Amino acid sequence: MKRRSFVGGAFAGVGITGAYAKPAKVKTGDVPMTDFGKTGVKVTRIAQGGARMDLFPDISSAAAHVRRVYDMGVNYFDCAHSYWDGKSEEAYGIGLSGVRKNVFLTTKSLKRTAKEAQAELHLSLKQLKTDHLDLWQMHSVTTKDEIDRILSPGGAMEAFEAAKKEGKCRFIGFTGHFDPEVHAQLLKAYPKWDTVLMPLHAADHAYLSFEKTPLPVAVEMGIGIQAIKVFCKAFLLRALSPSECLRYTLSLPIHVAICGAGTQGQMEDNVRTLQSFKPMTSEELADIRKRAVVGQGVYTGSTMEYWKKKA
Repeated sequence: MKRRSFVGGAFAGVGITGAYAKPAKVKTGDVPMTDFGKTGVKVTRIAQGGARMDLFPDISSAAAHVRRVYDMGVNYFDCAHSYWDGKSEEAYGIGLSGVRKNVFLTTKSLKRTAKEAQAELHLSLKQLKTDHLDLWQMHSVTTKDEIDRILSPGGAMEAFEAAKKEGKCRFIGFTGHFDPEVHAQLLKAYPKWDTVLMPLHAADHAYLSFEKTPLPVAVEMGIGIQAIKVFCKAFLLRALSPSECLRYTLSLPIHVAICGAGTQGQMEDNVRTLQSFKPMTSEELADIRKRAVVGQGVYTGSTMEYWKKKA
């Protein structure tokens, strides 16, 4: 389900169609920024997600989109080696050619051993056309057994720490969307994380909540926090507008909301929301949470949030 194809249905019944009839023009470069945790780096509060590059017909089209997003003023570009079988990294490498020093560039690895992770990092740097990453992340950690493999002798952490020491990445973090308890365990198991990435959206509270479990741990650690699944793969657009979804997530104690924009218009909508953003009040947050899961046919347990483990 794509946000733009769902937009008419999302706006029907929520009374905002008129507001989107003639959207204000996005001002190039005018994208609010924030300090990214304790990293000492400033980043835009929204990022382009690399997983959506596969919506484009070819690498050159995806690269052109990446460059347009950069031209809007977004400086945070999220990616993973596994996205689009490596072609997302290639699109980023082409699209960000000549402006690499101006962006915060990330990628991720699914490898759990030091040897495999190190080899994959070499490929990622080649495809991204850079000699270093701003952030390298252990991708999609799902189980306690994976935590043990990552942190054991010969585990991926050895490659990540070596890459940071050698200047091949500035910061290290991990991602996941399967089990909030595992997220909290891994945060506590390694005190040197620079960042963490997790799903945070208006319906998350109803089932295996990342907002309730690992988010407070990450906040206490003071690390950079990235939110994904902001629109809940468009399921939330049955009950909420895209702007409400993004405003909800930005009202949480996070630094960056990663938006899987597959069109220029989607990212322009996100930028406009951010430019006029004011944190939601506690009453507004409660209303959005209720509307996200009650009476709209949106929330059906783990069916909607299919990326989380089954109860």
